[in-house]
This record gives sequence, C-alpha cells and structure tokens, in this order.
Amino acid sequence: MSTPETQSSPEKLAEAVLLPGFAGTTAPDWLRRRIEGGLGGVVLFGRNVVDDEQVAALTAQLRGERAGVVVGIDEEGGDVTRLDVNTGSFVPGPLALGAADDPELTTAVAAALGERLAACGVTVNLAPCADLTLAAEDPIIGVRAFGSDPAKASPHVAAYVIGLQKYGVAACAKHFPGHGAATEDSHVALPVLPRTVEELREIELVPFAAAIRAGVRSVMSGHLVVRAWGDEPATLNRTALTDVLRGELGFTGAVITDALEMGAVSGAYGRHDGLGRSAVRALAAGADALCLGGAAFEAEHLDACVTAIVAAVAAGELPLERLAEAASRTAALGTDPAPASVGPVDRRLGLEAARKALRVQGEPRLDGPPLVVDVQTEPTIAAGPMPWGLGAHLAELVPGTRALTVTPGDADTVLDAARGFRSVVVVTREAHRHPEVRALLDALSGLDFVRVETGVPGPGGDAGPRIDTFSGSWVSLRAAAEYLA
Repeated sequence: MSTPETQSSPEKLAEAVLLPGFAGTTAPDWLRRRIEGGLGGVVLFGRNVVDDEQVAALTAQLRGERAGVVVGIDEEGGDVTRLDVNTGSFVPGPLALGAADDPELTTAVAAALGERLAACGVTVNLAPCADLTLAAEDPIIGVRAFGSDPAKASPHVAAYVIGLQKYGVAACAKHFPGHGAATEDSHVALPVLPRTVEELREIELVPFAAAIRAGVRSVMSGHLVVRAWGDEPATLNRTALTDVLRGELGFTGAVITDALEMGAVSGAYGRHDGLGRSAVRALAAGADALCLGGAAFEAEHLDACVTAIVAAVAAGELPLERLAEAASRTAALGTDPAPASVGPVDRRLGLEAARKALRVQGEPRLDGPPLVVDVQTEPTIAAGPMPWGLGAHLAELVPGTRALTVTPGDADTVLDAARGFRSVVVVTREAHRHPEVRALLDALSGLDFVRVETGVPGPGGDAGPRIDTFSGSWVSLRAAAEYLA
C-alpha cells in the first residue's frame, strides 16, 4: 500500500533517519542546508553547549530551517551531563536516585530535567539507562544505572520516563538489551553478554519492559552481542530489535541506534562494510533513527550513509516500506516540547535527592579544617571531562580547608601535605576499578582519613569512616560536603 512516506524518494527518506552530531555552538552552514532539505535531526553534546540560553538559541536556529527537526541530547544527569558540562549536574545520577529509593522523587527529578530540556528546545533525551549495574569491572555503566536488582531498579526507570515525558520531551531507554554485565566498553570494543535468553528475560530485559509499560517513546540499541541471537550486535540484529524488542516486549516507538561510529560497530564491521553498510544493516534489523553523534561529523559522512541506503533500496536489500517506516518513527520524535522559558538553574530538588542518597559508614567527622584530597582518574568516554571534586565545596563551607588534586601516584605528596592537618578527606571515583587508586589508599593507611566514594562503591568495604554519594554530580558532592561540615 502506498503511503505519503513511501511516495517520497529514497534519498529523502535516507536523510530523514539520520541524527548526526556537529562541532560548535551554532549550526554550521552545511548542517542548516541539510536540515532544510529534510535531515532527520541532530544530537547535541557538551561541545555544543555554553549555557541554557545559548542552547535555546541554537535549537531555535535549527527550527528556523525546518519545523519538526529532531533535537536530541545525552543528558542523563549525574556523571553524564551536557547542559551542565561546565559546572557539574544540577541533579544526582541514576544510581544515587536508586539509592534514595523513592520513585516519586525520581519522577520529580526527571520532570525538573524534562522542563529544563523543553525550555532549551530539546525534543528527545537519550536517557534513562535501563541497564543494570551488574559487573564490578564494568567500565561504562556504573553510576548511570539505577541499581543491580531488576525488581528495585525497574520502578525508577518507569518513574524517570514518566517524569521526563511530562513536558513533551521523549525519553529513550538504553542500551537494549542491557550493557551492565559487559566487561568491555562498546565505544572501543564489541562486548559479548555472558547471558542466556532465559537470563536476559529474568534480569536485563525487566527494566526495559517497565519503561515500555510506562510509555517510553524511544529505545536505544546497544552494540552488544548475545550469542543465542547470533554474532551481530543488537544494533544490527533483527532477532534483537524486531523479534524481541518489538515482538516479545511490544515496543511500538522509535528505535534509535547508539552511535554507529563507535568501535563495537565501526571497529568490528566498519573496516569491511563502512559506516554506510552499518547504517543499512541497522535499518534492515529494525532500527529507525541512526545516531552518528559521538564524533563531530561533516557532510561527507552523511553522504556516505545516504548513498549506501539508497543503493540498498535499489538492490532490494532494504525494502522502501521499511525505510519509510523508520523515517516516520524518527519524525515523531521531532514534536515540539511543552512551552517553557529558560530561567536560573534550581539545585534545591537535586540537593534533596542527593542528601537522601548518601550512605554513611562509621562516624565521618572533621576535627578542624581538613585537607581534602581529590584523586583524579580518567572519566568514562560517555561522561567525558567535567568539574569534579569535593575540595572546592568544603573550602567554601569550612574556612581553612586545603583542597589538593592528585593523581594516584602522588602518595608522597599527600602524606607530606597531611602533616599539617588533623582531618583528611580522600575522594575517589570507583576506586575498586583502579589498581593504582587502591595502591594509593593502601599507602595512606597510616593516616586517619575519611573516604568519600563518588562512584559505584564496589565489593568489600573500608575499615575507616566513609561516605558513598553514588554520583559525581555537583549536588552529590555538595551534599557530602554539607554532611562533613
């Protein structure tokens, strides 16, 4: 049956499913021309953000080229933030919300984020993570998930979806079928999930089912292999996207791919097929919107995808009806969000949630102004660099505090600086995943210090006093500083 979509040319439909990233805080000329010509939309990253007013002006510029353009952003809150890339997030991350264990509070936090995104002109937020924190050595999910127990995390996934979509911004549950049990980062490698189909149904798929029941408008595919489904990652796998996600779980919204240039796809498949071939295979598997957002793409990258998609339609490899369906579902994510105005960022709700999330071991107390040691490790690729650390917060709250930022190899520097202080606070980020950080903590064992852990607490425990924040957000660090002060 002919529809308005299938009456469009394959070239137009191919453009309509692409969501590239770009460089700069205003839209480059090539991007404006492509949007006017029917490009599906864009994904914004920290490189595109100065503040809310600038983002609102940027999205207005994009809509000036074509109404209904999709504007996506990767704003999870907590450690993965784009709007607050220069300051640290105004809300705690998912693991902190899971620790607070108040789904109504999760809904309120997500609604505050949705209202802010709507004011900025964003139409789809690539959040929440419906992944679970399952493997201690997991290098990429961690605090981005609401927890490790599917029964406890699922209500928060659903609550987040409901809150975020209150203001018309589409939520996106990711990374289907669930990244948390993987021990490799799909940004650079192709993870294989050590799961049977039955285990997936009992564990990883439970939060996605909750998101679907809550009305989530989009789901992001993960570049993850489940051997029972074949050797292709879920993004390129028809069993995963069509048979399981749509057939078994009943999802009817838009499937967005994780960035196709990531190592799990471009590394494993792109060397042979190219980015365009990966685009074709994703569409044939059942994906709708193709995210090319991690890198600052230029027009020629889009041309390669369009050329490959059009050629696949001409060869009968990709039915025109499937491409038209994908374009229609992508376009549905371009609905204008509810009217809202940009205003000052209010951290009060986020602070309330961050305070409720704190977990305290022993009796962490300061005996006078402290030395605060922020131990720097590389952030995950998903999070990227952003302000982090407790020192500045305690220096503001407790006059005489000294803030010291070190690398894990600076034990002698810390021991020397600690001589003048009766109180020492050592701040880490997932210390259990970094042998060099654990070695630093061992070297400092002669000191009487409080440790503040801002990531996943990890196995085991400290002998001394400790505060777990479950998030490296501005509000979570502030909440820990207030507790100590």
